[in-house]
Amino acid sequence: MPSIGHFFSMKILVADKISPKGVAYLRQQPGFDVVEAYGSSPEKILELVKDVHAIAVRSETKITREVFAAAPLLKVVGRAGVGVDNVDVDAATEHGVVVMNTPAGNTIATAELTFTHILCGARPVPQAAASMKAGQWDRKSFSGIELFKKTLGIVGLGRIGGEVAKRAQAFGMRVLAYDPYLAPSRAKAMQVEAATLDELLVQSDYITVHMPLTDDARYMIDEAAFEKCKKGLRIFNCARGGIIKEAALLAALKSGKVAAAGLDVYEDEPLAKESEFRALPNVVLTPHLGASTAEAQDAVGVEVAEQIADVLAGGVIRNAVNMPSIDANALKILGPYLDLGAKLGALVQQIAPQQIATLRITYWGKMVDLDAESVTRSIQRGFLRRISGDEVNFVNAPVVLQRLGVHVEVVKSAGASDYAELIAVEAVAPDGKTFSAQGTLNGKTSQPRIVGINGRDVEVAAEGKLLVLENVDQPGMVGTVGTILGKDKVNIADMSLSRLTPGGTAYMVVRVDTEPSENARKEIKSHPAIKQAKFVQL
Repeated sequence: MPSIGHFFSMKILVADKISPKGVAYLRQQPGFDVVEAYGSSPEKILELVKDVHAIAVRSETKITREVFAAAPLLKVVGRAGVGVDNVDVDAATEHGVVVMNTPAGNTIATAELTFTHILCGARPVPQAAASMKAGQWDRKSFSGIELFKKTLGIVGLGRIGGEVAKRAQAFGMRVLAYDPYLAPSRAKAMQVEAATLDELLVQSDYITVHMPLTDDARYMIDEAAFEKCKKGLRIFNCARGGIIKEAALLAALKSGKVAAAGLDVYEDEPLAKESEFRALPNVVLTPHLGASTAEAQDAVGVEVAEQIADVLAGGVIRNAVNMPSIDANALKILGPYLDLGAKLGALVQQIAPQQIATLRITYWGKMVDLDAESVTRSIQRGFLRRISGDEVNFVNAPVVLQRLGVHVEVVKSAGASDYAELIAVEAVAPDGKTFSAQGTLNGKTSQPRIVGINGRDVEVAAEGKLLVLENVDQPGMVGTVGTILGKDKVNIADMSLSRLTPGGTAYMVVRVDTEPSENARKEIKSHPAIKQAKFVQL
């Protein structure tokens, strides 16, 4: 790492207790003034950040918009852990602050804790241990079942889910995996059986969830899901609170539908003292211990310290959730392209089916002469944003796509284009059908614009909320859609229309200020002239 020098110091605030090895690493770097302020109140944090250049946190301290506004010298916030729920990433980006996490450090720790919960769900060891400490010798009350030849359903086969699968296979379990973005070839390579969510719910003896908490994953396991499950199911969550609906789980535990559960994460943390879960004898609870091993804490503490030091020294940016892994000078040139790329990736993912075989990225014009690697990664991260949540960043996006079995192709085209610079992103489904979007930069401020969707020319700002409609080209369609949105009190900010031939199929892209209600979306989709309707958030 290049030396910072001794002419001035850079202050680093360690707001939450990270590994002492990480703090020691920071103190060893020349020119760093390290301040440890564990357990500080929000008011104290606002006071401390006035002259800091970097902040290191875990999950306790909230780095809010007010904190960024109060810290004019701040360059980087490092989170020792996977998620960045306690950091206002949008505010950080607006203030030009890099936000980084350490997504890989807790993989084994969380997988092992999950399997500990699975074992405790099969054999009531915690309950038996409590009985023994109470002076009892009760062999009859703590009978269990074996894992051998049972079916484990894994919801989400990412890094941690994959490690859990390996351990289950070692115990002789049959492993089903539901991951809507996982290619069958990848499942086969991991020796697991790919399944739909319904198939997994119906067939599993044990279920463990390992999805990020996205809009699609929230309450994925609810009352309706439990209805489909076997009586006597055992279920576990060491991922994120809110994937399993707690009210539904409580009801299923009380009815006997669920025989045992193990929870490390909760919808609201810390878990309320009066929570009904605490009183149920067939539930094992741990206080969000997924990453709480000495090895994991050392790994993430040292990793976040090294990442912070690299940024302050003007070196590479690693594991950033809001910026690419490039130096500051390149970032100034590529910044607008990164924004455009991320939005094109997000748009294509939302208009394409869940399972994709190939992600093809094509550059024209000025983009051909630039180092487009970081833009490619921004596109990949945008595509994965709603799939993998906080776990995906500019560094690991290619690996995450590879894990899902998605092949990435990058083409720099010398062909003619209607624009001085153009990026096209195509998602190719296993059946060969292609879903695509094209974008460019517009004006002196390089504003990102969407100029093509699924082969149709459109023109709309690449920001906010979009309705992408494919409809029969007939009179009154604009008025029909406008009337439905108007009844829903949704204001139209921008609109683009495209058709190939009169009376054929037309495209309508409507940019709106607020998200249409479910009823409004249903009314639009049910109109006989509308063939397809997608709501997209960029």
